[in-house]
Amino acid sequence: MEAKAGRPRDKETERRILEVTVRLLAEEGYSRMSIDGVAAAAGVSKPTIYRRWSGKADLATAAICTIRLAEPEISTGSTVGDLTAALQNFSRSLLRPNGMALVGTVLAEEGHTPELLALFRERLVMPRRAIIRGILERARRHRELRSGVNLDAAVSMLVGAFYARYLATSKVPSRFAQTVVATVWTGICKPS
Repeated sequence: MEAKAGRPRDKETERRILEVTVRLLAEEGYSRMSIDGVAAAAGVSKPTIYRRWSGKADLATAAICTIRLAEPEISTGSTVGDLTAALQNFSRSLLRPNGMALVGTVLAEEGHTPELLALFRERLVMPRRAIIRGILERARRHRELRSGVNLDAAVSMLVGAFYARYLATSKVPSRFAQTVVATVWTGICKPS
């Protein structure tokens, strides 16, 4: 006898749950946000949420992923152009409403809910770093980089500059990606 497939999931319900979760994370923080609160605000039952996500940390990081902009295919024809395009997209994602607040919420929970930070790193941080590292690895293969350049450190400098700037001033100038790339590139590229 053939097993019947369950009822297909309603994408609108899923979207609504994730939107509510993002809003509650930004307004209340992770520790005060609850599955009960999300269910009530989204107009669904707790089992509806648990059928989709294994728990609060899974739901929270899935919701945070929804505010990340899609990664466009980057191919400008130059390493500097590709790095700049990748960082401009990163900046747009980070500076969207609640972007930095959600990063802060995740970091604040590190001691209490380490799985939240682990999922955040897996779903958002590592994919972003992999894009930038891939661009730098291609530059290394094309012999554009100085010998011995530490790619992990270069990635951290490129991405970390945005967090540092935001924390210092809460404003990131429109041409900041170009400035950061030019500064780091000067230190890692092979002299002409």
